[in-house]
Amino acid sequence: MKELLLKYKSVIKFILTFLLVYGAITFAYKFYLDYANADGDPDYLTHLVAQQTDVLLGNLGYDSVIEKHPDEPSMKLIINNKYVARVVEGCNSVSVIILFASFIIAFAGKLKTTFFYILAGSVFLYVVNLFRIVILSMGLYHYPWRSEELHTIVFPLIIYGMVFLLWMFWVNRFSNLTRAND
Repeated sequence: MKELLLKYKSVIKFILTFLLVYGAITFAYKFYLDYANADGDPDYLTHLVAQQTDVLLGNLGYDSVIEKHPDEPSMKLIINNKYVARVVEGCNSVSVIILFASFIIAFAGKLKTTFFYILAGSVFLYVVNLFRIVILSMGLYHYPWRSEELHTIVFPLIIYGMVFLLWMFWVNRFSNLTRAND
């Protein structure tokens, strides 16, 4: 049994580190959401994503408006007087960034490199997510009959595909695992 544990020490360390970091950050984020949604309004980050989506759509020539949803903590996105989508907490990319950062920490490299990669990757994922929401909104406006495919297949593939590419780049370029095998 001891030999087996030694053989898979790095795998066990990765899994335990990932679960611990993911659990701790997710717990902190849930605490933030409980506090932020206490009044029934969307949290600050969700509201910010909705505002930035509105600005980007405006820059692309769409007459868009956001307004607080009357029945839930989300923002309604309206394009040319047509209600196309709700911007909910899951749209703000925080849960994806938590997943990304937890993996990077579990495969940590040098402290400074790890910190800056998480920071740069998080900003990159946030921006990709904004453009994903803009393109999704445009798609829902022009092709509402494709809403299911757009929302459940195409656009999750974009954001999770980016996370996967960032992970693979990290593991192959910066993680301690790569340096240990050199």
